[in-house]
Amino acid sequence: MLTLLFIFVIITYLLIISWLSYGFDDVNDFKVQDLPSKTKFTVIIPFRNEAQNLPNLLDSISKLNYPKSMFEVILVDDDSEDESVAIIEKFIDIVYTELSANEIDIRIIKNERTSISPKKDAITSAINVSKYDWIITTDADCVLPKYWLDTFDEFIQLKNSNCIVAPVTYHGKMTFLNRFQFLDFLSLQGATIGSFGIKKPLMCNGANFAYRKSKFISVKGFKGNDTIASGDDVFLLEKFVEHKAEKVHYLKSKNSIVTTNPAKSIKDLIHQRVRWASKTSQNKNWFTKLVGLVVLLGNLVCLGLLPAVYLQVITLKIAITLFIIKGSIDFLLLFKTARFFRQDHLLVSYLFSSIMYPFFSVSIFFLSFFKSYEWKSRTFKV
Repeated sequence: MLTLLFIFVIITYLLIISWLSYGFDDVNDFKVQDLPSKTKFTVIIPFRNEAQNLPNLLDSISKLNYPKSMFEVILVDDDSEDESVAIIEKFIDIVYTELSANEIDIRIIKNERTSISPKKDAITSAINVSKYDWIITTDADCVLPKYWLDTFDEFIQLKNSNCIVAPVTYHGKMTFLNRFQFLDFLSLQGATIGSFGIKKPLMCNGANFAYRKSKFISVKGFKGNDTIASGDDVFLLEKFVEHKAEKVHYLKSKNSIVTTNPAKSIKDLIHQRVRWASKTSQNKNWFTKLVGLVVLLGNLVCLGLLPAVYLQVITLKIAITLFIIKGSIDFLLLFKTARFFRQDHLLVSYLFSSIMYPFFSVSIFFLSFFKSYEWKSRTFKV
């Protein structure tokens, strides 16, 4: 009986991941055609204690290849306790003196807190004073690609979207912990892209997320999920899909890839993943919950294979076969994603990561029921 259950779970897992892998190929790479710029953007960047990361972000903003008169940058200070504000102010001084002939419209505002979610409040605060209809959110620990806004602009012109999800990956040194995080994050990005290909968007990342301000207002912004600290991205995506799914698109372009920092330690990684997992129970999308359940069960089966073989509940041959089936379909989606992000070199660590991941994934699932998490030097309840 247990053998049949294990086989059923892995076959279901195989079908779901195969479907997402098929969907990944169904999202076409977007090629920039050098169209005249038409879209005006408001770039919103909440920050709290990001003095270490802001110089790289600001440098990438200064190098954006887009008419300076067609975008503004609003940085929202969420009670920073370090030199973050001073670093931005120094950058603004340079922009308005040394680069005055080609200045960037950039300013700092204070976060106006109205809920238990600092980031949602920060985004709302910026939207309330924004000049333009197209909003793009990113994070203070990110680096933006040179043709970021150009790519969004052309995509908007050609697709007439209301909401655009775009790719995010990690940058940094290839330490043991970072390799594991890179592969884990790539798998999430692969599933995200694949879900758009099958017309069932699963998730997005607020580090590279764009939408019309008018539609944000139409769906009442974060109202209804402002009692949850995180989820400034996925819950909003859910609302846009419910509002008009055909106008929610994925921008699959190498020119639009935003890079960010992996977690610095195992402790930080656990807190980050618990925060991400805490959104799942509040998600109304049945397909998202189904995929999450199947992935959890697939990892539980992997953890149960050795004990089951030891107790002679299943044969070693069946156990090896099931592990290979799961590993193979995971690798297929990961290979496609790594190739798109030009991070194929990470695949050499796949075998070890595939053995470690079930332990990690299942642990995070159970921790998300009992553990609070830290985020930007604050503690939140799950």
